[in-house]
Amino acid sequence: MPVTLDDINKLCEKNAVKMADFMMIDMNGRWRHLTMPIARLTEDTLKNGVGFDGSNYGFAPVEKSDMIFIPDLASARMDPFAEIPTLSMIGDVYVIDLPENWRFDQYPRNVAIHAEEYLRSTGIADEIRIGPEFEFNVFDHVSYAVHGHYSGFKIDSSQAEWNTGSSGENLGYKVPHKGGYHATPPWDRLGGFRSKATILMEEAGIAVKYHHHEVGGPGQVEIEVEFGGLREMADKTMLTKYILKNAAIAEGKTVTFMPKPIYGEAGNGMHVHMHLFKNGKPLFYDANGYSQLSETALFFIGGLLKHVRALCGFTNPSTNSYKRLVPGYEAPVTIGFATSNRSSVIRIPAYAKDPDKKRFELRSPDGTCNPYYAYSAILMAGIDGIKNKIDPREKYGPYDFNLYNLSKKEQAKIKFLPQSLDEALDALAEDHGFLTEGGVFPNRLIEIWIENKRKESSRYKQLPHPVEFETCFDL
Repeated sequence: MPVTLDDINKLCEKNAVKMADFMMIDMNGRWRHLTMPIARLTEDTLKNGVGFDGSNYGFAPVEKSDMIFIPDLASARMDPFAEIPTLSMIGDVYVIDLPENWRFDQYPRNVAIHAEEYLRSTGIADEIRIGPEFEFNVFDHVSYAVHGHYSGFKIDSSQAEWNTGSSGENLGYKVPHKGGYHATPPWDRLGGFRSKATILMEEAGIAVKYHHHEVGGPGQVEIEVEFGGLREMADKTMLTKYILKNAAIAEGKTVTFMPKPIYGEAGNGMHVHMHLFKNGKPLFYDANGYSQLSETALFFIGGLLKHVRALCGFTNPSTNSYKRLVPGYEAPVTIGFATSNRSSVIRIPAYAKDPDKKRFELRSPDGTCNPYYAYSAILMAGIDGIKNKIDPREKYGPYDFNLYNLSKKEQAKIKFLPQSLDEALDALAEDHGFLTEGGVFPNRLIEIWIENKRKESSRYKQLPHPVEFETCFDL
């Protein structure tokens, strides 16, 4: 990877680069960008950065909004979707100050950097490796409107079961309702798209384990990637979404990571696998432990489960998130851990038996999260569990049975995930001390986050819904 300006110049000469594109992350987890002629990328750019208005990213008040962006040369790559040969770079945001500028502590990438630094400072481990699973829908059409006098949406997928009677182009082979898991062609019409997207991801340095059709018939698919460090994987999560969305647009399709775009079909999660290492040695393995997990791993799980309701404020930050976290769709609703149990919020894969592969996954997160905040919050909860020796076996299982089929008496013994964004934000407001340890999450960031998300929730609750016209218009 290029790490100096001289390396960048050689790369630009080789690829006849004309433009430099700088990618920055806003608070909600969307990429924004600024482009300049490649000749303007100089040592001065790397030292003094590029000025921008931070208030428009949701980070700073207007009266203190001047910030600078400094590109990370190690992230440089050719943008395969740019019409003009363009070199794209991610980077970091700094506050302008004297005598020296300093990393803006609310900026998502900087939070991730601070989380990794905090992990090392504890002496517990020097590395967390994360592996997300990307579930998403590929649609052929989407339209929506939100007005005072009219609201609604319409989506379509050529392979969806609802198109069996279509009088247009129709050759049969529609994927049955909730029947798409590992579907083959001709039912699965998206294999070629996934393979082309996978090639683009590999070329961008994102190692892909595999891809396949998921349960949802109307174009639900999954791409799973190999493990990486926290900040590294947050960068790759952003890049993955960028590649998938633009690759779809190039084929006249569209991609969404919405947790629940279709009522009654399987939702889109972003299960996060994780394990810790120190000096290259895995810390989560113990041949004699429950499911071959070490005490350190169990304490990490204990921290996650103690704080998981608060974590949802960052890992499931949309109102749509809680339409997925309902029984019957392999999405978790209760707080507990188990082996091979997809109804549990923490699942320990039984097939991961080697010491360096021993891990577990948190199944609640979804793709609407800001990955830098979400991955960092997960790590901070786990560290809290290890530091305070929180044993999950005392309160949270293991629950090696179907958690969807509980009697009311059994339900009373088990805690549940939030059922709405408001519940998650209430939990985060009450329980965020573990996030602020080591200054990883600034209190002001948490305050702004909760304030902004409450506004989203308030608007959602105030909007009339089509179901309400169905149930009470004539009363």
